[in-house]
Amino acid sequence: MTTLVDLTGMLRAERVEIIDLTNKLTQNTPSLKLPFPFGSPAPFELEEISAYDDRGPGWKHNNIHIGEHTGTHLDVPIHWASGRDGDDVSQVPLTRLIGPAVVLDVTAEATEDADFLVDVHHVQAWEAQHGPLPPGAWLLVRTGWSAYSQDEAKFVNRDEIGPHTPGFTAACAKWLAESPMVVGVGVETLGIDAGQADKLTPPRPMHHFLLGGDTYGITSLQNLDRIPTTGAVIIVAPLPIVGGTGSPARVLALVERDN
Repeated sequence: MTTLVDLTGMLRAERVEIIDLTNKLTQNTPSLKLPFPFGSPAPFELEEISAYDDRGPGWKHNNIHIGEHTGTHLDVPIHWASGRDGDDVSQVPLTRLIGPAVVLDVTAEATEDADFLVDVHHVQAWEAQHGPLPPGAWLLVRTGWSAYSQDEAKFVNRDEIGPHTPGFTAACAKWLAESPMVVGVGVETLGIDAGQADKLTPPRPMHHFLLGGDTYGITSLQNLDRIPTTGAVIIVAPLPIVGGTGSPARVLALVERDN
């Protein structure tokens, strides 16, 4: 109990900073749009029910309309065919939603090449410099893509052959899914796979390997430039949707500061 009390004191004293890694939900928040005949998640919409008027004179409230996979959201195993027998979002063990966060910064590479893919050797080089990934790690990959998080055209970066956003090689996706240390992978882009990942083998390998390997994904993260390479703690808070393949989530980082 002393440790938890100490934590609350550190939060009040701002010795531990809470950093919001969540993209705000607005009408401009980019959402996935799949080509016909595939269905797409609903974009975010706020529907007013009343606003201190004849529909409700003393109160204001809204309905929200949103797809499971819109905005900053958690992907869980049953989202993909390879994980169809796994957990829905309500069944995710709570201990896996809080853990050490490490940041792999490939902003320079992604700036030079929008189709840049993180490979196994990039993660291994990170480990050679910073030490092994900690048990229960959330690997957060910084690409700079969060700068476009309220500009759908730049965020999706689509041309005549499709979207162009950074992601992971199939080999890296498989390696991460098989790592006993990794609980989840977080990205700043619209999805956990690269924009051109349909051309990889297997198509969309992050979805195929991670979710098939009981490893989670988080998308559309913000403020990764504000958390250290190692030492932060991540808190992922999805809605416990029974049967849900994912959920919009509030994602927070706790970072200890020297005062």
